[in-house]
Amino acid sequence: MSIEPAAAVPVLLLSVRDEYAGRRWAPPGRHWPAQPSAVGGLDLVAGGTWLAVEPGGADAGPVAACLLNGFGTPAPAEARLSRGELPLLAVRGGRLGDLDFDRYDPFHLVVVRPSGARVLSWGGSGSRPAELELPTGLSTVLNDGPEGLAESRTASERIRTLMAARAAHFRARFTAEPRPEPRPGPATAEEAWGGWLPIAAGDGLALDDPAALVQRREFGDGRIWGSSSISLLALGAGTVRYDFAAVPAEPDGCEGWRRVEL
Repeated sequence: MSIEPAAAVPVLLLSVRDEYAGRRWAPPGRHWPAQPSAVGGLDLVAGGTWLAVEPGGADAGPVAACLLNGFGTPAPAEARLSRGELPLLAVRGGRLGDLDFDRYDPFHLVVVRPSGARVLSWGGSGSRPAELELPTGLSTVLNDGPEGLAESRTASERIRTLMAARAAHFRARFTAEPRPEPRPGPATAEEAWGGWLPIAAGDGLALDDPAALVQRREFGDGRIWGSSSISLLALGAGTVRYDFAAVPAEPDGCEGWRRVEL
């Protein structure tokens, strides 16, 4: 996440979706009749999404919401609601503070507007929801929360080490490249995002590199977990641009992208 209030395009968001390979999904579109203007990828198992975008209209600016799974106490199975409904609720202006939090597994929900971004974190039963406004500059939101500092975090030293390596590598790489100003015009993803595009696509790291952003892990019992798609989102006053790719196969990361129509 990059927030620069004085820039022509003040908010830039990179989201990489990680999931088990067998979980079926559909690429971004208008999948929800009850929210016909909302755009996002569709989880074909539970019907929700990991990233929703509401382009806005004459009286309302664009808003997006991105979901990450958190660590903590799971909700009771008999009462559990899908976390995939949360981005859709957020972009339609739902009152997130009124949620029955105990019915959701732990999560971090990033809500993004041209004015900035807030993160709502929930660690499960026994915890309290927490909200944080992201500061100007580059921020990372991990499964351990903003900058890995959520109250409820993983107990695995290995997972903490991997997340820290990823955050350190990509913060340095994005900082070293000029910040792009993607516009909603006809430019290709490569033209819009410049030197950030191949970094967002994995920066050439092997899928099993400790710092890999685009990754793949095999658990030895037939289960494969890893990155399935990448989203790049730019929000400005009255404007939004959304570029999407199923994990690019090309080493330079510049192939396989499509601009999502909003």
